[in-house]
Amino acid sequence: MKKLDKVELFWMMLLAFAFIISSTTANAQVIVTDIFTVEYDQQRQQPLWVEYTVLCSNGNASRVGMEFWEPDMIVTSDDEDYKDNIWDKGHLAPAASFSCNTGMLYKTFSYLNSALQHQGLNRGQWSKLEAFERSAANFFNEDVKVRVDVLFEGEEVVLPTGATIPSGFRKTITIGDDKHAIVRVFEFPNIDTKGTKWIDYIIK
Repeated sequence: MKKLDKVELFWMMLLAFAFIISSTTANAQVIVTDIFTVEYDQQRQQPLWVEYTVLCSNGNASRVGMEFWEPDMIVTSDDEDYKDNIWDKGHLAPAASFSCNTGMLYKTFSYLNSALQHQGLNRGQWSKLEAFERSAANFFNEDVKVRVDVLFEGEEVVLPTGATIPSGFRKTITIGDDKHAIVRVFEFPNIDTKGTKWIDYIIK
């Protein structure tokens, strides 16, 4: 057996240490579905980001009877995180943008696609911005691609159930695919948006 010199031994120990650190701190997992891509943080039990393209600007599939569901093989939030509080199960890839059929709509109800979102934001200006995305898809007749970054800034607040409350959400909307694409970025704190307009949250 080859005897390792000190330099080789050092690098082997360094690589082993790096592997241990990455394997014990890598709580996030990227998951690709056929309607959205998400990076999910199992420790926070919240998505870190979601990317999607608006597929149905005028869909009418019914969501009656649909409930959020927990995926296999990954730790997510669940119903307990949303009981008796001000937090909605905020779709990041909106249900209405995938309402071409019930199969596609159902997939948006995965907890992979849900964040703890203040009900005044989810039902307020966030919802209106989602409607704008669908209107833009109709008006421009172009792909409307969206990325939602879930923010955890400042001191993190963790619910008794274990899920971490996001501090805010950043949404990047790209209309069109070529060099003339229109890009707009919005940033919302995770609070009630009463008395504001979605356009107030443009940062770029």
